[in-house]
Amino acid sequence: MASRTDRDEAEIEASRAPLIDHLIELRDRLKWAAIAFFVCFVIAYVFAEDIYAFLVRPLAKIYEQRGVENPRMIYTALTEAFFTYLKVSFYTALFVSFPVIATQLYKFAAPGLYRTERHAFLPFLVATPVLFALGATLVYSFIFPLAWSFFLSFQTAPVDTGLAIELEAKVNEYLSLVLKLMFAFGLAFQLPVAITLLARAGLTTADALRRRRKYAVVIAFVGAALLTPPDLISQVGLGIPIIVLFEISILLAAAMERRYARDEDEDLADDEGDDPDDGPDDGGPDDDIPETDYHMGR
Repeated sequence: MASRTDRDEAEIEASRAPLIDHLIELRDRLKWAAIAFFVCFVIAYVFAEDIYAFLVRPLAKIYEQRGVENPRMIYTALTEAFFTYLKVSFYTALFVSFPVIATQLYKFAAPGLYRTERHAFLPFLVATPVLFALGATLVYSFIFPLAWSFFLSFQTAPVDTGLAIELEAKVNEYLSLVLKLMFAFGLAFQLPVAITLLARAGLTTADALRRRRKYAVVIAFVGAALLTPPDLISQVGLGIPIIVLFEISILLAAAMERRYARDEDEDLADDEGDDPDDGPDDGGPDDDIPETDYHMGR
């Protein structure tokens, strides 16, 4: 019976094709990915105003809690609102169509991967958008209300300073800040995927990660300071989840190491069971005695 490696090598050999065939395959995969993105972009642009209203809702709620009458946002260039809606549509389409784009790229690369590599890669393909969505949800539900309340606290009334200091938020600047925070948290939540892939590739181990835990804490808050606006709420709100995700990554790496060790032991046991040298010798003890030609002297 052929071993698992032999079957994998046979699959790889069967997937070999001329360069032009691979280029045609890549063109077709990119075509479907572009179509999916374009369809999502058109649909997102139709609902761009509703999507932007959804992003503005945390700020509107804080205005309402503070008793601000007729809150508004402004734009100071004729094309600003239009390009803001285009940007909203672009990033919405990119997020919604990502599963299709990733699937097409995976189908292009899958024939060149071993069967075990394909099976191991699929969970990461599913976990990436899910973790990104969790990060974006966290920043929308928890960080936005706290951060916006902090920034609005700098408004003053005329009786305090002689001149009123009020927020006149611009639509493009607000969207840029929202996208920056969402992408910062979404990318930070990819830490388990990245570390698990490194552990699978043998570039790191759970013990090595544990030994470098104190450096990870420092790097987490430095990264949070670089990825978020210069306020303590956003930085702490991102730094703490990164540390928690790092600890989860250590557990995942350790679990993967144990599973691979168990699989190697099973493969070794299978190889020893299939070793032909260990089988009985059906020929009997006389097989090694050379035959004598009794007709040689005739």
